[in-house]
Amino acid sequence: MNRFLYHIIYALIYPAACLPLGWLQRIAGGLFYWVYYVARYRRKLTRNNLQNAFPDLSEVDLIALEKKFYRHFCDYFFETIKLMRISDTEMKKRFIFRNMETVQSFLDVNQPVILMLGHYGNWEWVTSITLWTRNEPPVTIGQIYRPLKNQVFDKLFLNLRKRFHSVGFPKIDIYREIIRMRRAGQNWLLGFISDQKPSANSLHYWTEFLHQDTPALIGAERIAKQTGAAVCYLDITQVKRGFYEGKVELISADPKETPEFEITEKYMRAMERSILRNPALWLWSHNRWKYKRIDQS
Repeated sequence: MNRFLYHIIYALIYPAACLPLGWLQRIAGGLFYWVYYVARYRRKLTRNNLQNAFPDLSEVDLIALEKKFYRHFCDYFFETIKLMRISDTEMKKRFIFRNMETVQSFLDVNQPVILMLGHYGNWEWVTSITLWTRNEPPVTIGQIYRPLKNQVFDKLFLNLRKRFHSVGFPKIDIYREIIRMRRAGQNWLLGFISDQKPSANSLHYWTEFLHQDTPALIGAERIAKQTGAAVCYLDITQVKRGFYEGKVELISADPKETPEFEITEKYMRAMERSILRNPALWLWSHNRWKYKRIDQS
């Protein structure tokens, strides 16, 4: 049944992916009115997150920011669908990676790299980083993902993320996969989206983030320390609608010698800086602050 539903949904989405992105942006404008005014998708949660992150904003400015987020969210939806049919040439024009020589310098000496980023801009398009790296010696390029509960949409998004020959590694399997690659003599570049909330049993590090006491994911730091992988941050900016740049910033070249939680803290500060520069590009509809520190007392 799941396989049948997958093919039905794929057949429904594929014609849209064949349209020019400019047309899809017009459709996204219509989708915004349905999502925001009719379905009211997670509006209460989004409003609460924005109010806590920006306590000094007036109600008028808060609503304006909220609408900008939902407009971008609808753009993101159709931009992601476009992955089905976008060419390598157009992708390289629409998502430009800056300072890739930093990543390449580690890969060239057979040191693995962890690229930390967030649900910001269009994180699905970051898989096109394969178009910006040399694959000599061979490097496995992929991303860590948390499987969706809906198996049909999980398969759909996983296939979209493979569009540029990137490999998807389920979070639960990542340690086993890294060991396998190490034994096979394979170098790797892995993307970690590290701005979501940790699981309830993984609240090991807290920091202030967007004016709130916030638990942080430390998986990327732990893996870096265990494997010696260099750690970088991808600072995404939106140049204009449908066009992005991702600038690589070095966090740690020698994580084994970096104090505990320093990598995670530097990432959180960099992620916060990106969000404050253009708040509408972050995923405010995520229940990021579900857990409170008092819960752990």
